[in-house]
Amino acid sequence: MDALDRQIIAALRVNGRATYADLGRKVGLSASAVHERVGKLEATGVIVGYHAVVDPSAVGLGVTALVSIHPTDTADDDELAVSLAELVEVESCYRVAGDESFIVKVRVATVDDLERSLGRLRRIQGVARTRTTVVLSTRFEGRPNTDEVGDPRTGPQTGA
Repeated sequence: MDALDRQIIAALRVNGRATYADLGRKVGLSASAVHERVGKLEATGVIVGYHAVVDPSAVGLGVTALVSIHPTDTADDDELAVSLAELVEVESCYRVAGDESFIVKVRVATVDDLERSLGRLRRIQGVARTRTTVVLSTRFEGRPNTDEVGDPRTGPQTGA
């Protein structure tokens, strides 16, 4: 992967519906050259999919919570993650260092729904306890890292 591939990825992270012609103008390549590069990025698993960004409140999911999950001593992290994935209200799941094993992002319609979701989470085999933080507002989320020229091993490059 070279700097042009990173520029294409950055542009797609901002607008996944950009045309190959638009991307080509942005990075200085022909549409066919961009098409070929995007195809290779998809084939090698660098680009794993495209999706719509939806306002959760607009679809009735006005309550967001971050739930820390503390495992039992005998819990299997892989089995626990599979069980968490079965809960439709769990939007994201992060394996973390620290006392807890996972932090999950839960989205539901109401606080009553959150209470029911927490009950389901606590009944999962391997969950000892949970700690919940209710999100009051979201300042930004899902922000793409659009560092077009930075090497992921050395960090962003600055121009002088």
